[in-house]
Amino acid sequence: MPTELSSLIRGEASIADIAAYLDGLDAAPRAAEANALARAEQARLFDKAADAPPIGVEHFVPRGLPDLTPVHHPGRNTIMTLPYFQRFEKRFARAADGSGRLFGYNASNAWFVTPGYFVAYETREHASWAERGGVVVDYHQVPDADVPAGWPRVVDNGKGLQRLVYHLTRDFMRQVSRHVSIGRASREDERGDRLLDYWFTLCRQDRSATA
Repeated sequence: MPTELSSLIRGEASIADIAAYLDGLDAAPRAAEANALARAEQARLFDKAADAPPIGVEHFVPRGLPDLTPVHHPGRNTIMTLPYFQRFEKRFARAADGSGRLFGYNASNAWFVTPGYFVAYETREHASWAERGGVVVDYHQVPDADVPAGWPRVVDNGKGLQRLVYHLTRDFMRQVSRHVSIGRASREDERGDRLLDYWFTLCRQDRSATA
């Protein structure tokens, strides 16, 4: 049965209407609705989110949190696989080098292709990227400095089975609401820089829920 969120997305609601609805929910139902969206709904939401305020790295790691403090964003992707393997978390932390970058990895039910490390940063200095989203999750890069204690060992995405998922890819992020974001994957290889027909939702947990 369609949720209120899916009905808003399929209808004529603006991204501001969608944000107001999500911001009015408690944490658990917000995450449940955001991460229950089907492929077509996620694609439509990504298009609607083009009209949202530009997203910044502080959406993923709020200001005031110390460097190397993990923030969890449970999500659902639209890769053509079993629903169990579509559930995952992106975990972000601000790098401790003053660069403003975020380090992160994917905690996935598809344990055989983890960790999928990345570096996330704002796209303002990349004109063609900024149209896609305000923040890029860049798998061409992996953390080159300390990551939070307890995170997996940093592995290059060109190695192992994760090469099939993360190698040469980037995710472009748009804001949906104060906690929810929507991303679309891209791949840059010998055929060029192509947006892929894969989307995913994320819903930030308050720090008290991830401590």
